[in-house]
Amino acid sequence: MTYAIQWVRSLLFNAAMYLAMPIVGLIYMPWAIMSPKGALAGCHRYCTVVLWLARWMIGLKVEYRGTPPTGEVMVAAKHQSFFDVLAIFGALPSGRFIFKSILKYAPVIGLYGLRIGCIPVDRGKRGAAITKMLADVKAGTTMPGQLIIYPQGTRVPAGEKRPYKKGTGALYRELNQPCVPVAINIGIFWPKRGVYRKPGTAVVEFLEPIQPGMEPTAFMELLEERIETACARLDAEALGQT
Repeated sequence: MTYAIQWVRSLLFNAAMYLAMPIVGLIYMPWAIMSPKGALAGCHRYCTVVLWLARWMIGLKVEYRGTPPTGEVMVAAKHQSFFDVLAIFGALPSGRFIFKSILKYAPVIGLYGLRIGCIPVDRGKRGAAITKMLADVKAGTTMPGQLIIYPQGTRVPAGEKRPYKKGTGALYRELNQPCVPVAINIGIFWPKRGVYRKPGTAVVEFLEPIQPGMEPTAFMELLEERIETACARLDAEALGQT
């Protein structure tokens, strides 16, 4: 398959992916308004649709390794593109994110994010938001689930080094829950910027959980070592396909 053909297929896929968002959102809207379970179902359906479109339109498949968590845990993942957000969330029964407060006003994303328990925060107020989330779960006013965070705080191209933020260690201490590291190689196929998507099999690997109780600095060192080592291995595997 030539580069030009794959580029056109990538462009059409991108259009279909974003068009599917309001369509799925509208279909599930009544259920989402009535129940957080409806919002979760709608979000999972959108992930399923996009992963199917990627396989059909651009030849990009996703392979899961390890065991996706089902209980109350913190999921700390490598972040390379929008696609890994969908791939990771789609594998979890009740995932939620910490997101910028302004996103709660975004069409579709805002409503669904709030309904599934995502935590809108203003800069500098993350600790208060987490405290409220834990209290709401304990009081039974919100669903327990898996809090997905990105320790590097932004999308990082495959193979590039960026520091891990200390706030992840603070969250780990405050939540007092196991942390499941997640390694990916999706950035090899779906880069941070640009239209072009490469065909192949991307991997999302759920690694051995880190139990609560560690000192935050030691936790951060272990988390980074596990994620970066696994990502280097997966990157090498992916580069063998391209």
